[in-house]
Amino acid sequence: MNLNHLGAIPELKAKPVPPWVKTMIFVVEIAFVAGLLVWWLTTSSLRESKNLWILFLYCFPAEFLIATVPHEPVLLYFGKFYSPLTVALVSVTGTAITEVINYTVFKYVADLKVFRKMLESKAVQKTVNLFKKAPFIALWVAGLTPIPFYPFRFLVVIARYPIWKYLLAVITSRGPRMYLLALAARVIQFPDYTLAILMAVLIVAANLPILQKVFRKKKMKGGADRSSSTDGSGAPF
Repeated sequence: MNLNHLGAIPELKAKPVPPWVKTMIFVVEIAFVAGLLVWWLTTSSLRESKNLWILFLYCFPAEFLIATVPHEPVLLYFGKFYSPLTVALVSVTGTAITEVINYTVFKYVADLKVFRKMLESKAVQKTVNLFKKAPFIALWVAGLTPIPFYPFRFLVVIARYPIWKYLLAVITSRGPRMYLLALAARVIQFPDYTLAILMAVLIVAANLPILQKVFRKKKMKGGADRSSSTDGSGAPF
């Protein structure tokens, strides 16, 4: 049958998501992870719990954006009580869900007008083009090794890398890494106090750049205040 006389069939297009819906999702995601982080930090019984739900929920603050708490000590802790495969499966599931949240959060931020010009700078575009040469390999290596992973969370969004490929790289790289950490804990049986020390060291190391910036600003402000007090306008009689 010739359908030309019936006219063109209208193309179905997905309706764009309203900006207020995107903003609400963004706020809910931030509040959800922040709430889990505060809950974990303020409840000592959670930090001593062996429940696998705690391991699952801990993945959210540990893998969210630029993580403020480290994942490794908790993996080593649970690795003493559960098989490496169980620890890896629970952790990689929580991590994959968290990376979906990361992707949507960074996409929301990248779409803001304030950041568009910044993302179009030569330095950013050069980094993105370098990432595009071998994106899956770069993600896989960063996920498997101790290389800081958070810059790649920005890159996948800026480079418009498909989220399913991103999650595949996360699962196939993070999963083996988590398995090896849990296996090491099973074999070595780290004392709890060493894990507590490791947790503290990693938290300080992760937040050191932020602390350095804060102290640097305070030092510069203090120097400016002293110089203003000794110039002509502030000099004593």
